[in-house]
Amino acid sequence: MAARGTGTAGAVGTAGTAPTTGESNGGRGRGRRTLLAALVASAVIFPVSAAASVEVPAPPPVAFAEDAAPHVRYAANRAGLADAARMAEQAGRTGRAAKLRAMEADGAARFLAFDGRGRGRAVEVLGDLETADRIAVLVPGSDTTLDTYQRFRAGAVALQQRLQAEHPRSAVVAWLGYDTPGTVSTTVLTSDRADEAASELAPFLDRLAGMTAPGSRLSLLCHSYGSVVCARTATGPAVTDIALFGSPGTGAASADELPTGARVWAGRGGADWISGVPHVRLGGIGFGADPVDPAFGARAFAAGPGGHSDYLKPGTESLDSLATIVLGTAPEDRHA
Repeated sequence: MAARGTGTAGAVGTAGTAPTTGESNGGRGRGRRTLLAALVASAVIFPVSAAASVEVPAPPPVAFAEDAAPHVRYAANRAGLADAARMAEQAGRTGRAAKLRAMEADGAARFLAFDGRGRGRAVEVLGDLETADRIAVLVPGSDTTLDTYQRFRAGAVALQQRLQAEHPRSAVVAWLGYDTPGTVSTTVLTSDRADEAASELAPFLDRLAGMTAPGSRLSLLCHSYGSVVCARTATGPAVTDIALFGSPGTGAASADELPTGARVWAGRGGADWISGVPHVRLGGIGFGADPVDPAFGARAFAAGPGGHSDYLKPGTESLDSLATIVLGTAPEDRHA
């Protein structure tokens, strides 16, 4: 992925005398709005990661009863994953088949949900969900698919290892439960995919709370476009914290507008290119207020000097900060 956008907004004007009519002023206003929209598009779309995958054959996802135990889901989805790898191989999609085999390489892999069709969906559990009392749900951003899943999973593994070192009764859920937008697309500039994702994430969180020990803390950790998803997700009392990182904005003017009673945190790495995205919202394009701006009202967490893809790398300040949020030991949370 490229490291940054290509420009910043400067003064906008024309040579000669200033316009004096309402029509001319209105035209200049429209011009400014067009320019701002273009800036949002160029700043968000320029960093390229992975290309969208074409349709891939796979069996339909397994349908479960609402009260199906986690171990039942794990076993059925492992079988579905193996079937999807075999079908991809038979269809000549050797690259996808290899990606799926990497996902099933660990014989103890635990998937609460799996769908190998198209760009794909997967919800994987790291740790013992049924005994954990500190659970983090990771929500990814654009261009996260089954073809790039290992990159997403690596962050989940790093977080789980960091949590386990301090609190053995912890678990991480890697939630690729929606069709993420492509980084090079118009969909990444609007909330449409986020609205669809939020309608899936909210009931999932309710079901997840029912699978965990009474009194467990659930934390939503939301990266990049995933922060737009989390900002639209209505959460119940089991969700105690929401952390937004690498966020382009949420579409809300302040943390108080989010449909949650959870504590809202925000952080940004010093080299994150997302800092160059204009925080505007025009005609449904862009996501408005910057979550790390104190005026937004989120609790700040230290994110260190890293870039857009570095928040969950082992040994980073950002990983340490996110772990303390999940564990309930973050500085502003110790007496909560």
